[in-house]
Amino acid sequence: MAAIDYDIRDERFVKLIHGNANVEVLWRGGRWTEGPAYLPAGRYLVWSDIPNDRVLRWDENDGHVSVFEQPCRNQNGHAVDRQGRLIACEHRSRCVSRYEFDGTRTVLADSFGGRRLNSPNDVVVKSDGSIWFTDPSYGIDSDYEGDAAPMEQDGRHVYRIDPAGGLTRVIDDMKQPNGLAFSPDEGFLYVADTGRTHFADCAPKIRRYAVAPDGRSLGAGADFVTCDAGLFDGFRADTAGRIWSSAGDGVHCFAPDGTLLGKILIDEAVSNVCFGGPKRNRLFITATTTLRSVYVNARGCT
Repeated sequence: MAAIDYDIRDERFVKLIHGNANVEVLWRGGRWTEGPAYLPAGRYLVWSDIPNDRVLRWDENDGHVSVFEQPCRNQNGHAVDRQGRLIACEHRSRCVSRYEFDGTRTVLADSFGGRRLNSPNDVVVKSDGSIWFTDPSYGIDSDYEGDAAPMEQDGRHVYRIDPAGGLTRVIDDMKQPNGLAFSPDEGFLYVADTGRTHFADCAPKIRRYAVAPDGRSLGAGADFVTCDAGLFDGFRADTAGRIWSSAGDGVHCFAPDGTLLGKILIDEAVSNVCFGGPKRNRLFITATTTLRSVYVNARGCT
């Protein structure tokens, strides 16, 4: 086993990694890479290089990397909806948008209560077609990842876009909501809080919220896990309910009960991950300046 790539904390993690599967560097050259999303119809991955204001595209067939869009309004997180369309969080435009099949762009949400959103950060699509996204302030804090501007909302929150287009606020008790993902049965929504970047007393954690029977609202949240290396940012769930999360020293894998099973060690801070490939068993990792991947013995949720 390539021990240099793994930190095993629980024997269950041994069954989730392959002894001959090393972490591969697929591309170098970013400033802060983020928002990986795999599009199975084309067998390619897109991801953001936020300060460089570009979205890049990696072709799974031949490994070729090209520019998908530049400028891209400082896009951050991405998701793929049930029709195969790309959903994007845009810092500079302070909106969530969608790429249509004909190549046009549709703005799905850019304001709440008559005031502009902060800077949508990460996004997930539920099986009913609703779109859930976080709205911290990173894209308006400076000109590095967007445009510096005053915050118009009363805080940093989490929102839901109804399939019909309506926007509701679903979480308002976080400091800087960031990455998010549903459990496999969509009974819980997990959300990372990176508030320590702005509030010294905010623990770096992932919180868990029960989804109400109506499927549109959430119950009270509870802390799920706390990060022991830097901050949690983006993450994904696998089909067994495990959470694979970015962190300061790599990717942390947690059991559904919150037990840290192990880490995939990376020599840069990791911002986000996603599962892809024909079997959804390839974990793609955006790590500061690089795009990386590793095959694991788990399958990501669709």
